[in-house]
Formats: sequence, structure tokens, C-alpha cells
Amino acid sequence: MKLALSEQQQQEMRHAYYDGAPGILVSGLVWSSAALVCHLLGIRQAVWTLLIGGVLIYPLSVVVSKVLRRPAKTDQGNALNQLVMASTVWLILCCAMAYGLVVFMPKLFFPAMLAAIGGRYLVFASIYGRPVYWVMGATLIVAANGVLFLAIPPVVAAALGGLIEIVFAVLVFSNAARPAN
Repeated sequence: MKLALSEQQQQEMRHAYYDGAPGILVSGLVWSSAALVCHLLGIRQAVWTLLIGGVLIYPLSVVVSKVLRRPAKTDQGNALNQLVMASTVWLILCCAMAYGLVVFMPKLFFPAMLAAIGGRYLVFASIYGRPVYWVMGATLIVAANGVLFLAIPPVVAAALGGLIEIVFAVLVFSNAARPAN
């Protein structure tokens, strides 16, 4: 049975990056580190922890993918690479806006980042062809709104981001070998 081109490209993405699970795990650990830094040193240091750690998510996830014997790269002709790049540019712009919030109201940084990251995971549903990314993105966006409207402290907001991503990393890792529905 021949698959449609987009399904082939999604299969290539899923294989190369272990369904995205390494990136989710690394991101969850970065969020957890930001929560710890927020608790120990304060919100401004936690903001930098999340931003600098965020820059390291992709390279560290590539290392994890390779340790798990995945190529961590796809064919240059895979059109989904362009979608990944577009969502990365969008995320960088959202990070800059979230950082701008720190100047005016630091407590808004983590809910803004939860929503931005959640939005990016919605794009991953198309990149990987896995519905779990719709659920994960929506969970992070709902968490962002809960943090905002319930005035949840920044340390808890960062910890919540870490917890959500680590739980989903386990879920995605456990289902990664299974074919898409």
C-alpha cells in the first residue's frame, strides 16, 4: 500500500525524532529547572533559565534521539521541515513578547510561555500526525489560562509546565513504536 506523500513525511519525522518524545522530555526538564530556580533564586532568574534552556531543547533532544538510535534528521525535501521552521520562528517571537511582559508584570511570563508552547504543540499534531499533540497543546493552553485567571504563583506555573510535559513525554515514548491511527 502506497502512502500519501504527507503520511510518508510524517512517518519520516516520527522515526527520525522518536515521535518528538525526546524534545518533550527535555522541554519538561527545562520547565522543571525553571521552577526550581524560581523557588531558590526568584522569577527573573527563572525566566532566564526557561529562555536559555529553551534554546538548548532541540540540540539536547537530537542527542537523546541519537542515543535511542534514531537519525534525528530528515530528508531535506521533506516539506514538514518548513512547517517546523515556521513554528520555530513563531515561537521565538512569542518568547520575545513573553520576555517583554517581564518588564511590566513578571507573573505573566509563565502563563504566556505555557500558551506559546501549547500553540506550538498544536502544530506538532500535523508534523508528527499524532493526535496526542492536540491534547498536549490544549492542556498547556488551559493550564496557561488557569495560571493567569487563578493568579497561581510563578513557581507553581513553571512546575505545572514541567509536570505536563514530562507526563506527555512518557505517554509519547510509550506509544512511539505504534503506527498512527
